Parts: sequence; structure tokens; C-alpha cells
Amino acid sequence: MNRPSYQSTGDGLVVEGIPGVTGTADSTDTLRVGVRYQAWPVTDPTRITTVTRKYASLGFEAPATLPASALADGQTYAWQAQTVAGGAASDWSAPCYVTSDKTSPAKAPTITSPNYSPDGWNKGGEPAEFTLSAGGVDDVEGFEFSWQQDVPAIGTDTGDHGVPQPVDWYSYTKYFKRADKLGGSATLRLVPPGGHGPMTLWVRSLDRAHNRSPYAGYDFRISSTMPTVTPAVPKPAFGEPTTFTFRPDPELQAKSPVVSYSVETSGVQNDRTFEVAAGADGTATVDLAVDGIHGGDLEVKSKSANGWVSNAARWHIRYDTTPTVASEVYPENGSGGGAGVPGTFTFTSKVKDVVSYTYTFNNVTRRSRSPRTPTTPRASTGPRPRTAGTPSRSTRQPAPASNWRPPATSSP
Repeated sequence: MNRPSYQSTGDGLVVEGIPGVTGTADSTDTLRVGVRYQAWPVTDPTRITTVTRKYASLGFEAPATLPASALADGQTYAWQAQTVAGGAASDWSAPCYVTSDKTSPAKAPTITSPNYSPDGWNKGGEPAEFTLSAGGVDDVEGFEFSWQQDVPAIGTDTGDHGVPQPVDWYSYTKYFKRADKLGGSATLRLVPPGGHGPMTLWVRSLDRAHNRSPYAGYDFRISSTMPTVTPAVPKPAFGEPTTFTFRPDPELQAKSPVVSYSVETSGVQNDRTFEVAAGADGTATVDLAVDGIHGGDLEVKSKSANGWVSNAARWHIRYDTTPTVASEVYPENGSGGGAGVPGTFTFTSKVKDVVSYTYTFNNVTRRSRSPRTPTTPRASTGPRPRTAGTPSRSTRQPAPASNWRPPATSSP
């Protein structure tokens, strides 16, 4: 007998074959045929279960389901198929063999780690080592593991004739590990996600039919390994290139040298993520100009030669880039001018290289003006000046120096 495959049969068993010509004299072979399947326990060939797929296409897979009630847990079955066309039928195929498994491993696996204790805080810097054991369940074939508990669904490719191809779950090494023997153990070497804080590795045992055990979780904590981020000056000027130095955590560097840094920027020469190579001492430098309208942020993670990725160090700065608005005729939050009285408003910038201003009167008219001296613009923000007979408003956008005549209004 050929070696049987183990299949989970709690919901029945899908069997499939590829129908061909019947090869009989009275065959009515056409493009539309049927497929008949029969299965029996190898210990009792007289107990035959038959299922039929009435309609199938020549040369394409034709699945049918053997009912769960016909498949006893732990029993090995032989099954075979034949093509049916009208009153004719082909010879039976050679039998295949399958063992029915309806029982999941009863116990969760056990998890231990020699370098990350479940008690207290552990200093990070090296991959976590784990030993997974079957917990005394003798038909455990391997384990699935994940930091997020749920494991992504395993897909399958479709081969010739539309037949799904077998998938070895253990080839997906990010989530699965085969035991060293049936009912045995396996070892893992993983870099925890996030770099620091509370961590949980979730593990389930798998039997030969991929039935899953209950979950086991291994909880532990990792202290910070983030780098330091230091600008050449304590408060870099808006838009001015500044050298930033990244330095590794000393204990992390001692375990495995830092080889690069991942830098994510916001408000710094366009939002982006890039890598910076580190020197032999684990440090790196990069020139950046902070030019975000409200300031900028850096998020920096170090990466060590052994694959360890630290938690992120964050640096930020905030700027007030709003221009100022001034007028002698219409002072801010004061009385002045009047209907039909022109007023001059002066805008002064707090940052360099301003080339124009956009402004609004009563949230309706928007205009754009260039500074009188583009290389030395002037600016500010604030509530709109009071006009006689007109309620005070706050300007929503800065406005350039301009002569403005308010519209005629009736005075109270």
C-alpha cells in the first residue's frame, strides 16, 4: 500500500480526478461527462461509499465530497475514480490512500527561551531564541507561530487541468516550523517586532492533518535600544541645512555593531523614508533642512549586523511661520479709518525667501502679492483690523502690503 496522506475530515473529504474517455465500445464520450468516486476502509474493502459528480468537463478537475459520516477518525481509506458517460464507464483508476483525522492536539505546546526571560526586563540587541515542544502530544508534526496570534491564510496555486497544487506549510518559514520528529520539538530564532516593550509570541501545535492545538503564549519585556539623534545646533533655523548625528545604544553596539539607520521624515525636505549607512563605530551623519510649515519630525531606527532593529528615536522642532500684519490707518483690534478711507497693510515674514502672500478680506476675495523687496520680505498674522461701521474679523490667511479702500457701509 502507498503511504497515506493525513487529512482533516471533520467536514468531509474533497476528492478529485480528471475525467477522460471511457474507452468502451458503447461510450457516448462528449465534452460533458460525469465522475464516480468510491472509498472504503483498507481494513474492510466491502464497506464502500460512493459519490458521483454528474456533470464535468473532459480534461478538467471534477471534485466531489466524501461525507464526514463515512470517514471514521484514525481510519485509513482507499479511494479511486472512474469517468462515466451515459451508460458507459471507464476502468477504475489506481487507488489512492488517506488517513482520516478529526482530532486536534489536545494540549497547547510549551515554550521556553534561554535568552529572554519572562520575568523582568530584558536588554534587547540579539534575536530571541525559543524552544517549542509538543507538550506530550505524540502526533504533533510541527508548529505555527506569530507575534499577532492570527496567521495569514495559506494559498495554493492551480496546476494543469485546474487541479490545486499541494502546499508544504513548513516552506513558509515566517510562520511555520516542522518538529525534529513526530511529537518532538523545534527551535526558533526571531527578531521581535517594535524593538522594545511587552512582547508575546503565540504558538500552536499542528498534527499531520494540520489540525491545530489551543494557543500558547510566551510573554516577555524588552527595554529600549533606540539610538540618539543630535542636530549640530540645538534649534536648527527654518530651511537651513543642519548636520544630524545618529549614535547607537552602547549596549546594543557591544552585542552586534549597528550597520545602518532607517530615517523617516515629516516636514523635512519632503516626507520620505531612507537609509543611512553607519561607520565602524555605529555612528552616522546626514544633512537635512527642516522646512515644514509647522516644523519637522525625524523618526530613526538602527539596524544591527545580526538583524536586530531598534525601537524608534524621535526628534522634532516646531516653528511659527505665520507672517505679521500691520496698518497705521487700521490698527489691529482697534478703531481707525472708515468707509471710503484707504489703508496700507504691511506684511512681514518670520522666515527667509518668501516670494508672495495670499490674503482674504471678509473670507471672500483672495489676492496674491509679491513683497516689495523679494529678498527681504516682511510679515505677521492676527485678527483683521477694525473698520468703522464694520465688525472685526480674523484674517485666515496672510496678506501682502497693499492699499485697500473698504466698501461703502452705513454707519450705526
